[in-house]
Formats: sequence, structure tokens, C-alpha cells
Amino acid sequence: MSDSIAVGVIGVGALGQHHARLYHELPHADLVGVYDVREERAQEIAQQYGCAAYSAIDQLAERCTAVSIAVPTDMHYEVGRSLLGRGLHILMEKPLCDHLGRARELVEFANARGLVLHVGHVEHFNPVMDYLEAQIRKPLFIEAHRLASFPEPLPGGRRRGTEVGVVLDLMIHDLEIILALVGREVISVSAVGVPVLSSWEDIANARIEFEGGCVANVTASRVSAERMRKIRVFQPDAYLSLDYGLQDGRLHRVSGEAIEVEAVPLARQEPLKRELAAFIDAIRGGGGAQGGKAPVTGEHGLRALELAMRITDDIRGRLDLYRWGHQK
Repeated sequence: MSDSIAVGVIGVGALGQHHARLYHELPHADLVGVYDVREERAQEIAQQYGCAAYSAIDQLAERCTAVSIAVPTDMHYEVGRSLLGRGLHILMEKPLCDHLGRARELVEFANARGLVLHVGHVEHFNPVMDYLEAQIRKPLFIEAHRLASFPEPLPGGRRRGTEVGVVLDLMIHDLEIILALVGREVISVSAVGVPVLSSWEDIANARIEFEGGCVANVTASRVSAERMRKIRVFQPDAYLSLDYGLQDGRLHRVSGEAIEVEAVPLARQEPLKRELAAFIDAIRGGGGAQGGKAPVTGEHGLRALELAMRITDDIRGRLDLYRWGHQK
């Protein structure tokens, strides 16, 4: 189509391959090419989705108006800064960066040039979030659990996501959701976490208190035998329990002296497809995308990162005290 956006994907591993697949499907996206440090992987994905494989990021950038960046977090700033400098719109997989100063620079750089910088907080596009946004009025207590197994090694031995701790790898999904639902300033954070199989924290718990009295308790683990992506929200007249993976849940509310329990009516959708559609729509100047969802802006991604960094600072401060105490 004449108004399609020429888009590329940088990094076509476990997540980036799905960006390529869905851009190939979206009506206003024209997938022109992919890049990966493993050239054979780029060739495989390119053949699968009818586009070109590039051996250099700059070569792909010359063909594109926009790109998805799905490389390790410690490469986000370098790749993102270069492509914003070339005038490309960017969907940066979460977290925005592994350093707050660099994340702020990316946001300011994109804004100064009028470019879309979308951060890939995919749960924001889950139908669970649509329902929460429609139902939550005055949250008093929020509980979130996000559990996963330790990542398998990639070719070359690196394990996906372990260049950062579990707070930046997994918990940040729930932090972005909670910040959006509460809509108030954070006044205190208390967190614990421990490294188990990596050099960063692999399991963590954070207690977050907001202006107005809402408290959130958030747990994330990447060393779990079971997988879980659940959220529970309590407010004066109701309690909601929802599952991001199953896209279902229950609403418990008071009716007289009884407690009514209702199944949550959700239409299953693919969150990543909605996210990419919102990104493309924002570039085209639309007011929303599938489901009316706007992109998670750089500013929103930065706010989630700021909270994640407060949590990791608290965790590492406690670990330093613990280690110091055991060395005495």
C-alpha cells in the first residue's frame, strides 16, 4: 500500500522473530529487511517472511522509515542513538536502557527530532490491561507475580536477558502496568532480591507505596519451576484477579451481604500484534491503533525504568550490607 511504513527488525532471536512475523502480517507495515549478528539466522527469518537479510545495521537503516530493536539491553543505547540520528522511528524492546542517563538522552533526542520512540512494554496491550483500565477506580492494594524458568543459553553461550537482573528483565513489565493504573507518585520503595544462577538478582520482591495510600507488592523470578503472569487488584468495592497468559480472570464484588464472583469477559488477542500496530499507527499520524491503544512513549518507558532502578539500588544496597556483615 502507498501509505505503508517501511520497517526493519534488528535482532531476530526469540522475540525479534515475532516482530518480523507480525510486521509481515500488518496491513500498513512493509517489512523490508532484518538484521542479526548471526547472519544465518537473519537469512532464515528473511526467507520465512519474504524480505531481505542485511549484514550491517546501516545497510538496513537506509531502506527503513522505522525499526524494531530487539538486541540485548546493554546494546540499546548504542543502536538506538545511531538510528535516531539517522531519522528513524524506533520501537525499543523493554527496558529502554540499562542506564537512566542514557535513557533520558534517547527520549530527549527523539523528541527534539519529532520521532516516535515506543518502548516495548507488551503487557500494556494485553486485553487484561484493557479490562483493568476500565474497572479500576481507586486501587488500594496491588499484587503481581511474574515467574519464569532460567533462560536457555543462546548460540555462543549467552543467556537471553541475563545482561541485566530480573527487575529489568521481567519485573519492569508489572512496574509499567502498576504506574499506569495508580497514576500517582511513588513515595517509598523497599526491595529484596538475590542472585542465584547469574551475577545479578534472579529473584526479587518489591513493596511500593504511592501518594494516596495505594501499596503494590511485586514479585519476579527467573529461577522458577512454574510460569506465572498474574495480577490482583483490590479496591473498596471489588477484588480482581487476572492472568495475562491465559487472558482470563475473576471479578469479586460485594452485593448486599453476598460476594458475587463473575468471569471476566475478555476477547483473546495477541498483545505484540496490537503493540506493533499502535507503533505503525503513531508514525502514520493516527490517534490510536487496534483497540484504540496508543504507544507506550519514551517518557512512560523512562518512568518505569526510574522505578526499576530504585528497586535494584535498594536490592544491591541490602546485598552489600549482607556481604559486608559476613566478612566481619
